[in-house]
Amino acid sequence: MLALRPRSAAAVGLVSAAGLVAFCWPLLVSPGSGLAHGGDAPLVFALILPLLLAVVLAEISEGGMDVKAVAMLGVLAAVGAALRPLGAGTAGLETVFFLLVLGGRVFGAGFGFVLGAVTLFASALVTGGVGPWLPFQMLGAAWVGWGAGLLPPARGRAEVLLLAAYGALAGLGYGLLLNLSFWPFATGLASELSFVPGAPLLDNLHRFLVFTLATSLGWDIGRAVTTGVLVLVTGRAVLGALRRAARRAAFEEPVQFEAADVAPSSP
Repeated sequence: MLALRPRSAAAVGLVSAAGLVAFCWPLLVSPGSGLAHGGDAPLVFALILPLLLAVVLAEISEGGMDVKAVAMLGVLAAVGAALRPLGAGTAGLETVFFLLVLGGRVFGAGFGFVLGAVTLFASALVTGGVGPWLPFQMLGAAWVGWGAGLLPPARGRAEVLLLAAYGALAGLGYGLLLNLSFWPFATGLASELSFVPGAPLLDNLHRFLVFTLATSLGWDIGRAVTTGVLVLVTGRAVLGALRRAARRAAFEEPVQFEAADVAPSSP
C-alpha cells in the first residue's frame, strides 16, 4: 500500500473541500448571493476543479508515488477507460467502479483518489464525454477510490463482501452527488422538484431528495448492483493479481544503482 505524504494529504483535503462547496452550494446559498441567480456557476466550478485536481496529481507524484506506481496508475486507468464504454451508463450499468474500489483497496487511499480522477478523465477523452459535468464525475470517482483505501482490514471472503457492500453504497452516493451538481439547472422554477434560491436548507433538501427519487434512483440502483456484483465475481482474482504486482514492483523501495565491475583489459 502506498503511503500518502502530509503535503499530498493536505492537497487532497483542499480539493475535497472545494469539491464539497461545488456540490453543496445550492443547499447553502443565500438569496443575495450571485450564485443564487447566476447561471454560470457550473462553468466556474468546471474551471476550478481540474486545476485543483492537477495540484493533487503533482503533489502525490512528487511525494508518494514513484515511477513504478505511476506506471501502475497508467495501466489501471487505461483498463478503466476501456471498461467504461462497455456499460455506457445504460440503465445505470457502470462497469468501471469495481476497478476503482479494488485498486484503492490494494494501493491505498491516495492512489485510489488519483485513480478515480484519472480514469474518468481518460474515459471522457475516449468516449467524447468532455463537458462541464466532467470535473464533478472525476471528483466523485476520486472519492470512491479514496474511500476504498480507508476501509478496515479484512481478508478472504470477508474482504470481498466488505468491498462489495462498499461498492454498492459508493454507487448510490456517486449518483446522489452527480444529481446535486446539475439539479439547480435541470427543472423549471414552478416545479415542486426545483431548486429555490435562498429557501431553507430542509426545504431545498426535501426537493432534491424528491427529484432524485423521481428521476434517477433506478439508474443509481443499477450502478450499485453492477458494482457490487462485479466485486463479488472478480474481487478475489483481481485483488490477488494486484497484490502480486505490488509485491513484485516493491513500491516505495529505493532504487539503487551500482557501478558494474569491469575486469582490466590484458595488454
